[in-house]
Amino acid sequence: MRRPMVSSPLLSLEGVGKTFPNGTVALAHVDLAITRGKVHGLLGANGAGKSTLIKILAGALPPSGGTMRWQGETVRWQAPRDPRRAGIATIYQHIPLVPTLSAFENIVLDATGWCRNSRQDRERVARIVASLGDRFDLDALVADLPIGARQMVAIAQALAGGAELVVMDEPTASLTGDERETIYATIRRLAHEEDKAILFVSHFLDEIVALTDEVTVLRDGRVVLHAATVTLEEATIAQAIAGRAVTAIERTPRRAGAIEPRLRVENLASSGKLAPANFTLHSGEIIGIAGTLGSGRSELLQAIFGADPKATGSVTLDGVPVGRFPDETVRAGLALVPEDRATQGYVPQFTLAENIALVRRGPFINSAAEHAAAEAAIDRLAIKAPGPDALVTELSGGNAQKAVLAKWLTPATRVLLLDEPTAGIDIGARTDILRLVRSLADDGLPVILVSSEFDELLAIADRILVIRDGRLVGEVDPHTTTETDLTLMAGGTLRAPAGVAA
Repeated sequence: MRRPMVSSPLLSLEGVGKTFPNGTVALAHVDLAITRGKVHGLLGANGAGKSTLIKILAGALPPSGGTMRWQGETVRWQAPRDPRRAGIATIYQHIPLVPTLSAFENIVLDATGWCRNSRQDRERVARIVASLGDRFDLDALVADLPIGARQMVAIAQALAGGAELVVMDEPTASLTGDERETIYATIRRLAHEEDKAILFVSHFLDEIVALTDEVTVLRDGRVVLHAATVTLEEATIAQAIAGRAVTAIERTPRRAGAIEPRLRVENLASSGKLAPANFTLHSGEIIGIAGTLGSGRSELLQAIFGADPKATGSVTLDGVPVGRFPDETVRAGLALVPEDRATQGYVPQFTLAENIALVRRGPFINSAAEHAAAEAAIDRLAIKAPGPDALVTELSGGNAQKAVLAKWLTPATRVLLLDEPTAGIDIGARTDILRLVRSLADDGLPVILVSSEFDELLAIADRILVIRDGRLVGEVDPHTTTETDLTLMAGGTLRAPAGVAA
């Protein structure tokens, strides 16, 4: 039986803020109330403040100001163990389980400090697992379990630790349809039958509407919407998430001679990641890829670039098949600016000149030529740096990203693949990069641009392909599509108006 709702919230935040030492305001005066027996949806675009808020709740970050109350008492966590002991469990998208331990050992690990195997422990865990409605082998190694079962292990671990509030950060992003339905049923049971509180973070609007009782939307570190889910239209939520427009980028009319096909992707697929994808990129064209976190957008670029060894299908450039390994695709003229610039985009121990020269170097190092190339890039991309000999780690995020992009601006680059090129940079550098990408395309370079900032895609793309669950689900014209439309399509609540065309 579902217990009567209590009037006071289980957890409340009043005016909570977070400002980092570099001056970045991640959260500003956030109010939030989470009650028993409800699933509370938390949404927002990348950079809206969701991750910072979750880290504060989990005790991983201290707030800069405001008040947090747990069961009516003011609290200030000193370490992650504090909220866990109080009854708050956080389940992250990348589930922090120990793969070499069994499901049972993982479930009791946090509650006991070291795993035990008494009959009482096993009986208690078995009852918890049975209550979730999706049984799995307690003795199976976590490494051998499918991702959906691992989510269930994480939920059972939270309940075994006495959690009254379970924070779930993108729990369905990597799951199949059947696995998602199982998680949905478990969440409803925990909230509506066992009177737990659930804070559910997701990019998928359809599951937010179907699953939650309340919705809070963050934008630029502030709460811009809070309401009962039944009172909201999907479009209202999407508009609250979007909420702003990027500086307009002037478009150059497409020239008649700039429409020849260049890159052709045919039946490109990867087991468990991508359904077969088919499209053609033309000279001077920017194709935008719109999708939410976990949709397969980065996996698509990785497969095109040859960085997915399991990918099947074909990629041809100017009619010539492209090899399926990165060294072959680079020789063919493909260039990839990855999403994580810090670990994949540059070498932190190298100078700006050395990083820009990474793909240009032959068997011998020509320092004078490298410095000249770096000076040219500093001028062309307006990179703010003391000089070519500055370490790239000394640059701001926006200038480091410009350096990663400059690395590929050589005559050998024939197709440019950009994965979140403006993530984590300020609006000035963001606009500089978008204008540069548009100018490169206007000069004839074909570009594929992945961005979770849909206003960027609408500003500079010639076509936009929408991806969800690893599948290209439609193609839209950015001239006749709104940011709200894209958010709804990527979230699964609005069908794209046309099929993906070659």
